[in-house]
Amino acid sequence: MSWRFVARRVLVALATLAAIVVFNFFLFRTLGDPSKDLIRGRLKPDVRAAIIHERGYDQSQFTQFRIYLSNLLHGDLGDSTVSEKPVTDELKTAIPNTLLLLGLATILSMWFGTKLGIIAAWRRGKPKDTWIGQVSLAFYSMPDFWLGMLFIGFFAGTLAWLPGGLKATPGAEGGGWDHIVDVGTHLILPTLTLALGEIGQYVFITRASVADVMDSDHVLTARAVGLSPLAVRRRHIVPSARLPIVTQIALNLGFVLGGAITVEALFSWPGIGLATLNAIQAKDFPMLQGLYLVTATLVIVCNLVADLLYARLDPRVRTG
Repeated sequence: MSWRFVARRVLVALATLAAIVVFNFFLFRTLGDPSKDLIRGRLKPDVRAAIIHERGYDQSQFTQFRIYLSNLLHGDLGDSTVSEKPVTDELKTAIPNTLLLLGLATILSMWFGTKLGIIAAWRRGKPKDTWIGQVSLAFYSMPDFWLGMLFIGFFAGTLAWLPGGLKATPGAEGGGWDHIVDVGTHLILPTLTLALGEIGQYVFITRASVADVMDSDHVLTARAVGLSPLAVRRRHIVPSARLPIVTQIALNLGFVLGGAITVEALFSWPGIGLATLNAIQAKDFPMLQGLYLVTATLVIVCNLVADLLYARLDPRVRTG
């Protein structure tokens, strides 16, 4: 992979991020005036006016934008108008929780989805192919919040096997392994909710890609020379069919983040999704700006990684 190709992709990602930064500033000012929602009138008028002046809300849009860029370059995303804490401190708590949830859900959906997709393609037209497609489509068609409510009602309510929300048991004492087990137990239902909703995409894309490769000349040649079906699948079919899967992983991140908002709200999981919902309800503009910027940055970075990985797997991409 040439440095010119990498530099070009990085520049495109940086240009996209710069556009997001500009859009992020003006977007939330079209939804309302931040100074009117500041502190919700809990302070005296003179103190409130001083804070408005300190944050530059009484300045022109250009001046506010200049202050916004200056603060952003110094890692300052402002203070939440609800908690009155720095937005960066709030995000330091929410981001790891969301990455933990999304990471596990993505790994599960990708692993099982690709495996099932390969099996379905290998058994094209047979009952196993039909059942895998129907079950995958059923889960893919279910809204995340509805599937989550089913899990809560059955596993947390009827069977009482698993907790129905939060990150850990309130008031639980101890740390170390006990805390890890407690968090892991609370993580099961939201992870399954997100993972099952995304498995179908990997199943269908993998099945279509594998089925297309199975009819190619090099696979037919491998079969003709006497390679076993397992060797043909591992050496020739799966490596050739993985490119669309890599693309789907990157494109799927934005949809998973969108689903995480409802899932985190449903299970009271303290991540970016729940923080976004709370900020929308409270019209917490600084928090919304920070959340939007972080979410957009995650998507841009993941797409950049996917581009570079795709080029690594397929040399035709970087020479085109």
